[in-house]
Amino acid sequence: MFYRFIRVFTVTLVSIINGRTYYLNKNRLPKDTNYILAATHRTWWDPIWFAMAAYPKKFIFMAKKELFKNFFARKLITALGAFPVDRKNAGSDVIRIPVSELKTGDRSLIMFPTGSRHSQKLKSGSILIAKLSGKPIVPAVYQGPVKFADMFKRKRVTMNFGEPIYVDIKGKLTDEVVAEYNDKIENAYKELDKEIDPNWQYVDPKAKK
Repeated sequence: MFYRFIRVFTVTLVSIINGRTYYLNKNRLPKDTNYILAATHRTWWDPIWFAMAAYPKKFIFMAKKELFKNFFARKLITALGAFPVDRKNAGSDVIRIPVSELKTGDRSLIMFPTGSRHSQKLKSGSILIAKLSGKPIVPAVYQGPVKFADMFKRKRVTMNFGEPIYVDIKGKLTDEVVAEYNDKIENAYKELDKEIDPNWQYVDPKAKK
């Protein structure tokens, strides 16, 4: 109930602020199973956008542990499906919690394979979780404002979803195999971006000059 309330509130707020949000290829999202929405990480509000786009599906997502220090923030993001992650000393919960929810729960996982908005290098976490859970990876991209101030300029926001990628649950995740799956995800991102706007490029607003 709370999740639905927050979703309605957020959609209304976003419509007032921006009002130009488009979703492409939502038909590619699995309907009868949980999945890993492996998305590009281009803004700090990415989880909200993708969760809105894939509604009524509910999600869990990883959030840095520092966000849970404030009582009210902890209550809010926990209710929305977040669980804490220590980026410097990631424990087994980073894998155990999403695998358990994907296999036996009713929520899917929103995950950013790069782990940071300031990195473009894909890591192996989403692939390992897909293998252990037996659930597909769905690539997704965001094109739109990357600075919060630009949201008020009512620039177009578009999210595009790719075809599910299935990881062999019986195969070994060697470095070569992980690289192959990461190439599939990376190539999917490129194709999805081209489908929206072939000339669009992500520029990290906090990139070191």
